[in-house]
Amino acid sequence: MTRVLDTMPGEDEEGTSTVAGETHQLQIPISRVKKIMKLDQDINKINSEALYLIASSTELFLELLAEKSAQVALEKKRKTIKLEHLRVAVKRHKPTSDFLLDSLPMPSQPLDRSPKVQSRPRSSTDNPLPSGTRRIEAFFQKCT
Repeated sequence: MTRVLDTMPGEDEEGTSTVAGETHQLQIPISRVKKIMKLDQDINKINSEALYLIASSTELFLELLAEKSAQVALEKKRKTIKLEHLRVAVKRHKPTSDFLLDSLPMPSQPLDRSPKVQSRPRSSTDNPLPSGTRRIEAFFQKCT
C-alpha cells in the first residue's frame, strides 16, 4: 500500500503556520521532520498541514516528557535530569510507557562506592621479561 500526501501551501520551510489568525512558530525544524517522514518508503508527498501537525505534536510530546522528567528530578532533589528520571517519568505515564519504555536504554549498574582494598604497588620484577630485553628502569639507574 502506498500512501500519497499532497503538498499544499500554507506553511513555509521554517515551520511558521497561520491558524485562525494566530502565528505559531515551531521550535523543531520543519524540513528535518519532513526528511524523517520521507525515510518511510510508503510516503511520497507530505501535506503541509499534516507536516505541521506532526511537528507540533512532537513538540508537545517532548514538552510533556521534559516536564514529567523534571518533576521526577525535583522529587529526588536533583538539578540535572538523568536517564533514570526519564525512565521513571515514562513508567508513570501509561500511554507513553506502552511504546517508549522498550526503546530507552537500560540503566547502568550503580557504582559500588565501598572503600577499595589498597593493593601493594606492582613491582617491576613481578613480570618476567622476554630474553634479550631490559626494563626501562635499568636505563635510568645511576652509574657507580
